[in-house]
Amino acid sequence: MAKKILNPKTAPQPIGPYNQCVIANGFIYTAGQIALDPTSGKLVGEDVSAQARQVLANLKNILEGAGSSLDKVVKTTVFLKNLGDFSAMNTVYGEFFSADNAPARSTIEVARLPKDAVVEIEAVATL
Repeated sequence: MAKKILNPKTAPQPIGPYNQCVIANGFIYTAGQIALDPTSGKLVGEDVSAQARQVLANLKNILEGAGSSLDKVVKTTVFLKNLGDFSAMNTVYGEFFSADNAPARSTIEVARLPKDAVVEIEAVATL
C-alpha cells in the first residue's frame, strides 16, 4: 500500500512528529485539528463555537489541498474538553456539514487537548 503525505500551507503546520494528512487507498486521513491560525500558529478563539469554526476551516483547507472536500467526509471524531459544549459545537458543525450529507460521527469528552484547546476534530474522507 502506497501512501502520500501532505501538509498544505493553507492549514496549520504540525506541532509534533506527525503530518496533517495521509492519503492511502483512496482515503484521506487527517490529523486531529485544533483551532490554530494557519499563519501565526496561535490558538484562535476562547469558546467552543469560535474554536470549532477554525477547526472546521482548517479541515476544509487540508481536504481541499489533498484534492477532496468536506462533502466527501465519511467519518469524523470530535473531542470536547467539556461535553456540555456539545450543543454549541453541533451548531457550528451544522454550518459545515448539511444534515442530508453529514458524515458518521463520534463525540468524546476528554480531560485535556493540545494547547488547552476546547475542541479537536479529525476526519476521514474519500478522494
